[in-house]
Amino acid sequence: MLFDLSPTPPQPKREPKEVGRHGYSQTDDYAWMRDAGYPQVTEDAILDHLAAENSYRDQVTAPLQGLTKRLFEELKGRISDEDSSVPQRDGAYIYQWAFEKGAQYRRWLRWPHDDPETKTLLLSEPDRAAGCDHYVLGDLSISFDDQLMAISEDVAGDERYVVRVKSIAEDQFLDDEISPTRGHVQWAADSAGFFYAELDDGFRPYRLRYHVLGTEQADDPLIYEELDSGFFVGFGLTQDRQYLVLSAGDHRTSEIRLIPLSDPLSAPVLIAERRTGVQYSVDHGGGHLYILINDTHKNFRLVQASLKTPGAEHWREIETPSDTRYIRDVAAFRDWLVVSERRDGLDQILVRGHDGDDAAHSIAFPEESYSAGLASNPDYAPQKLRLSYQSMITPPTVYDYDIEKRALEVLKVKAIPSGYDKDRYKTARLMAPARDGTLVPISIVYREDFKTGCGAPLHLYGYGAYGLGMSPSFSTSRLSLLDRGFAFAIAHIRGGDELGYGWYEDGKLMKRWQTFTDFVDCADFLIDQGYGQRGNVSISGGSAGGTLMGVALNIGGDRWSAVVAHVPFVDVLNTMMDESLPLTPMEWPEWGNPIEDPAAYALIQSYSPYENVQDAAFPPLMLTGGLTDPRVTYWEPAKWAARLRDKNTGSQPIVLKMNMGAGHQGKSGRYASLEEVAEEYAFILAAFGLEDV
Repeated sequence: MLFDLSPTPPQPKREPKEVGRHGYSQTDDYAWMRDAGYPQVTEDAILDHLAAENSYRDQVTAPLQGLTKRLFEELKGRISDEDSSVPQRDGAYIYQWAFEKGAQYRRWLRWPHDDPETKTLLLSEPDRAAGCDHYVLGDLSISFDDQLMAISEDVAGDERYVVRVKSIAEDQFLDDEISPTRGHVQWAADSAGFFYAELDDGFRPYRLRYHVLGTEQADDPLIYEELDSGFFVGFGLTQDRQYLVLSAGDHRTSEIRLIPLSDPLSAPVLIAERRTGVQYSVDHGGGHLYILINDTHKNFRLVQASLKTPGAEHWREIETPSDTRYIRDVAAFRDWLVVSERRDGLDQILVRGHDGDDAAHSIAFPEESYSAGLASNPDYAPQKLRLSYQSMITPPTVYDYDIEKRALEVLKVKAIPSGYDKDRYKTARLMAPARDGTLVPISIVYREDFKTGCGAPLHLYGYGAYGLGMSPSFSTSRLSLLDRGFAFAIAHIRGGDELGYGWYEDGKLMKRWQTFTDFVDCADFLIDQGYGQRGNVSISGGSAGGTLMGVALNIGGDRWSAVVAHVPFVDVLNTMMDESLPLTPMEWPEWGNPIEDPAAYALIQSYSPYENVQDAAFPPLMLTGGLTDPRVTYWEPAKWAARLRDKNTGSQPIVLKMNMGAGHQGKSGRYASLEEVAEEYAFILAAFGLEDV
């Protein structure tokens, strides 16, 4: 046994609380773990219990310290100690970020495009992060006159960002300080002020405000306020940089307004009124307004209009969707329209003229299965497009695409200092039959000497929510499993959008169970095909993927050798019943509203991992949480760990790592995050009895 099973796990008190609705009821023994003063957590009993969980986890995994250290050195050896981005021109300057040797965080630089020797340090994240347990730079936005820089920072992990402004020439911060915000900043055209989204007490961005430099935040004009508690406010910028795109929406409905950056206090122009179930996005360029909308087909169509007459009666459809063509995004440059889409689940980038022409074409990429998309393209009239590309065996690659020549130029391939031979690995796209006959894609990668049917270990990853498809992407960390004989697979289950928006709809709300059974069916298919064997499969997922892990644990029987659930959303029923929590009203279109809908209550109760733990001999379980996490509150994994131990009839460990100074994303800093990956991989290897490989 590679774990130390001698320590006694925490034994939290039970305080039964009856909860229920619509004639249903259940007992929650651990509701007390939610601090009454949340988001502040000060109750001694709770803090003491979380400390006990961390202590227990440290004791159980103490024998793995050597393996964890070896893994960390492997992971660290695959990233460049001194790394930098591909320089990007934006107006009169070239911009770049860079890591210095041994640094956790980046430095941001710029220089005049005609004088590359004159470099200015815009921001040193290492200096800003000094003394902080957690540091995230949310945004770095340069004013249109190139003289000022607005940044947003989170030093607690609670995603409540503080915006500050710096004079670049004087290398000094101004007195302006705005909080709490969502983190994004957009300057007005005259560089006299900027827009930001204000957070309410429950973390919801609900107001758009405009801050004039040198004035008090209390005096910032209110541009827009969203009164629907289920809608979030956000904003972006049109490709021509003339308009702020003000959005309000939830997981199924959106509404957009435009504000000219030349007149930031003018009344926002509504593009189309919200209609439940209709989502759309907007861009402006080439003298046209473009609207990507799902009003006639769930896979979206693209229409062209004029900002003077944006109403639907003036729309002209220019790109038509289909069941196999999923239009995902549009960028309107001066001379070109670039459409990002998926055809039969594969990323495509279409380049065409504004009015359609014979030059319309899709960019050809070198592999059959990959992930590709537009990278940062601040230039409004580019001759080349900056693209990002990778596959499960191809490291992240930055291309410039010459539009006229239709040629790709490699600018950078992610370096792997310790060495990497792409030919030593193989990847495949498989189609697994779900129990209802639907074919579910699986991306899998393994080393060339991997042999099916030999009982090799298999790791399966899944998410399946919010229409967030999991790309067949590259991972330097993953090599540590592949080189130890693993196959690594991603199950593209319903609930994501890999096969179109309908793929998402088929895994949400009343169809949520299909997400969970798809995952188990993918595991069974891989086992049947010889990529793994029953009881020799480890699985992982985070957040909504943690919900998936919880259900898979409850219904998967003896398939799993280890389960890793990061910041798992497992107390689904209680959370969806509590509209005082930050995200609950916005989440109802995704999960259902059990407060008002008896059918939604019954469905959530049927799968919610916390409510459905049964007596079983569980495999080794590793859970994580973040005390300041506003998305999945800390008590969800804490309560789940306690209930799992109550029901565990076996002897395998159930450990919880609670980050006391971090939130949803775990530790910040590139090396600190690698340490957490090393801990996860050590746990998985130990569960397989592979400590010494």
